[in-house]
Amino acid sequence: MAQSTTLSEAASKELLSPFGVPFAQERVCSTVESAVEAAKEIGFPVVIKLSGDNIAHKTERGLVRLNVANAENAKQACQDLLSRTVDGDGVVSFLVAEMVKGDRELIVGVINDPQFGYMVALGIGGVFAEAIDDVVLRPLPLTENQALQMIDDVHHQSILGPFRGTRPVNRRQLANVLANMSDVVAAHPEIESLDINPLIARNDGSLVAVDALVGIGRVQDHPKDAKVSTFVPTPKHFDALFNPRAIVVIGASSHPGKFGFVSLHNALANQFAGGIYATNLQRENILGVQTVSDLSELPVGEIDLAFFCTPASSNEALLKQCAQLGISSAFIASAGYRESGDAGEKAETSLLALANSLGMLIAGPNGQGVVSTPASLCLQIVAPYPPRGGISVASQSGNFVSSFLNYSRQSGVGIARAISAGNATQISVEDFLDFFASDVETKVALTYIENVGNGDALLQSMKNITAVKPLVVLKGGATAAGSKAAQSHTGAMASNDRVFLGSTRSTGAIKVSSVEEAFDTAATFATQPLPHGKRVAVLTTVGGWGVVTADAIAREGVLDLVDLSDDLMAQLSTLLPPRWSRNNPIDCAGGETRDTVTEIMDIVAGHETVDAVIFLGIGIQSNQAKMMRSGGFFPDHGLERIVSYHEKQDERYAMTAREVSNKYGKPILIATELAVADPQNAGPKAVRNSGAYCYPTGARAATSLAHLYEYAKYRGFAQ
Repeated sequence: MAQSTTLSEAASKELLSPFGVPFAQERVCSTVESAVEAAKEIGFPVVIKLSGDNIAHKTERGLVRLNVANAENAKQACQDLLSRTVDGDGVVSFLVAEMVKGDRELIVGVINDPQFGYMVALGIGGVFAEAIDDVVLRPLPLTENQALQMIDDVHHQSILGPFRGTRPVNRRQLANVLANMSDVVAAHPEIESLDINPLIARNDGSLVAVDALVGIGRVQDHPKDAKVSTFVPTPKHFDALFNPRAIVVIGASSHPGKFGFVSLHNALANQFAGGIYATNLQRENILGVQTVSDLSELPVGEIDLAFFCTPASSNEALLKQCAQLGISSAFIASAGYRESGDAGEKAETSLLALANSLGMLIAGPNGQGVVSTPASLCLQIVAPYPPRGGISVASQSGNFVSSFLNYSRQSGVGIARAISAGNATQISVEDFLDFFASDVETKVALTYIENVGNGDALLQSMKNITAVKPLVVLKGGATAAGSKAAQSHTGAMASNDRVFLGSTRSTGAIKVSSVEEAFDTAATFATQPLPHGKRVAVLTTVGGWGVVTADAIAREGVLDLVDLSDDLMAQLSTLLPPRWSRNNPIDCAGGETRDTVTEIMDIVAGHETVDAVIFLGIGIQSNQAKMMRSGGFFPDHGLERIVSYHEKQDERYAMTAREVSNKYGKPILIATELAVADPQNAGPKAVRNSGAYCYPTGARAATSLAHLYEYAKYRGFAQ
């Protein structure tokens, strides 16, 4: 990369002015005398700054004079500024500008990220830009509508609205400035970074830029993934991987501690319906499967998928034999490739070239395995095997595949496909996402990503899938450090995580921050309809839970806790005791009877002002029933009847929630700590049996519902 340099403020403004950046009126002056005359022409008060190619942050060096009121003050200011120059500043000049008044300062900037290319940033600006650290990023090019959505993501929305008697910031003008950065970088690919800081909002909401800084020197495109592959997987390859007619475990072992045993065991134990073959040099009978010592002994044209548990040194010869048998795809669990050093990296490169030449799909190497519940396929070197469902997982970490499968078993929300990418030698997460986009078994995709290779390819795959179904993304680690010019406020604020967040949000993908949030969100998409709006009602049998959930909704800042209309209040008052909360959250205040909660749930969900419901309180009665069963007095003293009543009541709540959700096409989320504290409690158990997901807390339900709404809005289903 060429050495980066920074343009002077004057030169930066000259570069940006043709692209609609609303700069304040100013003059560039080389002498004190001409600066004083310029100040008179512009009209006092003015701002006078010292500018030069080697001068960046002027405020920090005291090279700015504000509110210069007259000619004598202007002369004194210029002389004082000159006295502050140092040898390294080079040739300097004066910038004389109108004194722009406004309490709100924003920053608009651009960085060039190695993975995702040019990113535009918007944040709270001024001298405290990095301290406030409120910045949103998106990849360029950017449309005006995307820019408006970007503005909505700024955390300090109050600064953008009516503020201290001033009008709201002109969002259309701000969006235009953001979108125009696309034209700036297209016309000037040498730009490494730029800051427009501050971009001041006047009292009338209009915007004016008073400072700019452009770093140049970058002339090449951002680097792509070094992996070069001429192989393009077809639907046939993915069908062989996820829906094979028959499989072969290469390197099967009779030792229960080895991968060659475990993978064969898992395929057999979970009743894969197709043919199962295995190779073993000693021709052992393993778990009832008579192995062969050589692949040439197997039938041609019957096997679709090979699973390698063999040393890396033998895999190329075996791969050739697989091709001769008509095997389309292979999962290579073998280690000993690039993760092991230079020799392993060379072996991996050679393996890739061979697979490409054979037209075979290879997943891995150094991967955990593949799960496909529609085919009853559990071909992996670890447990577990999940129930069948609509979530499909592609992960750069095998451990996270196991995590998601464990959550599936615990919650009852099932998995369709799951695969670990391993070293992703030939096909990567983006290839699996492309397959999931067209896979009828997949309702929602869930991916874990650590390293971004080709950012453009990843974003394109994300866009492809989110156009038809939701994608949940958990990011671990950090992308390579972005190209952050040392003088750039934007670069300093553009953390790796923010770059990734901005990139994924531009595609409609839902980025989450923990494995729990990842599965919560995927399970929500798999089991709930998309909402048509963000108006939420919280229905609770215990007041405190409702308050905490309402707080969580407020913190998220995405959903609205809807105000109850007069007619809805009137309907609820006929069913609840006078002490009910009379607001949202709707606290039943102990007025639950056999039919009350279910009737209220139907009334609230069916109301035109409500888009979704969060229900809290299921399982309380069954918790008491459990103690009654075990307390030594059951079934006498009337306990048998009341225990049955309590348990059936919770079952009734769960089933009603599902029925009402289907009736109105609205999400109804149920939360209780018993989902994890006592999963066999009749409440959470009934939620699972209804086909829904039971959230451990109201806050986690609120977060998941917010993600559901965000995707619905992206797809145009919600306002």
